[in-house]
Amino acid sequence: MGKALLKRGGLLIGTMLLVSVLAFTAFSVIPGDPTGSVLGTEATDEQIATFRAQNGLDLPVWQRYWDWLTDFVTGDFGDSYKYDMTVAELVVTQAKVTLVMAGIAFALIVAISLPLGLIAARHQGGIVDKLVTVLSQVAMSVPNFVMGIGLLFLFAVVLSWFRPEYVPIEEDLAGHLRFMVLPALAVALPKSAMTVKLLRGSILGEMGQDYIRTAYSKGNSQGSALWRHVLRNAMIPVVTFLAMAIGDIMAGSIVVEQVFGIPGLGRMLISSIGNRDYPVVQAIVVLLAAVVVGCNFLADLLYRIMDPRIDGR
Repeated sequence: MGKALLKRGGLLIGTMLLVSVLAFTAFSVIPGDPTGSVLGTEATDEQIATFRAQNGLDLPVWQRYWDWLTDFVTGDFGDSYKYDMTVAELVVTQAKVTLVMAGIAFALIVAISLPLGLIAARHQGGIVDKLVTVLSQVAMSVPNFVMGIGLLFLFAVVLSWFRPEYVPIEEDLAGHLRFMVLPALAVALPKSAMTVKLLRGSILGEMGQDYIRTAYSKGNSQGSALWRHVLRNAMIPVVTFLAMAIGDIMAGSIVVEQVFGIPGLGRMLISSIGNRDYPVVQAIVVLLAAVVVGCNFLADLLYRIMDPRIDGR
């Protein structure tokens, strides 16, 4: 297991280096110059030259990348071109909002999918199973932002149960969490549907194994066999899927933020691209990639812990 994890760790580092190269060079070679967005069209040549020198824009790309990378790994993400503050301060402030929504979305996925997956598997072929399957197919086919628009229309316009006015966490924690439930649900529903389908199939696959027939022969009921024997093995692919889904939850949160007007990483990313505030964009892209890669590494680790046989395959 140790060698496998070292190999995966090396792959993680290599992937992040590649992402950092792509994130930096992509915004360094595209047409346009951030000086125009920051200083305006009436800036003098002297002002432009000073700005470029202060931000290292007059250096070769490879040197700027090396300086940026060595600072980045120490937690120094640079300074924003547009705002009078460091990139780290900006990102941390907005990331809190996105992380809260992503955390609620993950909790909703677990709360929704596990009971429905168990019920659907236990009543295979019945009305409940068919209903859960149909609803899951519908939820999987609807993009996050469309789901958000639909939920916003239903709960805010039709039922008037939701006020689409963002509540900052500093002003009202309870109000902030209540507001976040609906956008988090828009992120969670498609992933919940996938988890339900995966759990149902995993349980049904385990129910046909020899050890379950042995459990039945010893007098165990279907419910007892399900809870005491099937569920642990059936949860192995589900747990690894949920670990990998965290990155998708973060990405989905960024999209849904635009629908609900939430000032998180999504709004900052889009506005920074428009303002050509490249240090902010690069930091957000690399950090999101780190979340995705890290979650995949965590999923692999969980899989090996829950099923040690994988090291012998």
